[in-house]
Amino acid sequence: MSAPLFHRLSNAPTPVAPFSHAVESDGWVFLTGQMPTDPDDDSKPLPEGIEAQTRRVMDNLIIVLQGLGIGLEQVLQVRAYLTHFDEDYASMNATYASYFPADRRPARTCIGVTGLARGARVEIDMLARR
Repeated sequence: MSAPLFHRLSNAPTPVAPFSHAVESDGWVFLTGQMPTDPDDDSKPLPEGIEAQTRRVMDNLIIVLQGLGIGLEQVLQVRAYLTHFDEDYASMNATYASYFPADRRPARTCIGVTGLARGARVEIDMLARR
């Protein structure tokens, strides 16, 4: 196994805790869950509503992927976390699905949680392979 690479990207959103944006080993790329924070100004309020928060989270993940020279087509697995599961599940799914072709969607788990950093309604992490 090769030594892991710890990626902290200057153009990606400011981490809300002490972590790397991604860690890579032997072609596997583990992306830390992203929040719906503005990548240019972490102090801005989070977007209103689950659709806007899901778009911001997915766009933040794309920033990290692009910073590593890969894209959504390399994503194999996704975990989504929702604080308002029953209320937000369908809308989050519709927004999330728009990022992947219908015949090329990663494996995914969606989990209801009691809280997320910054009061977010959604957080999503990914596993990709070069």
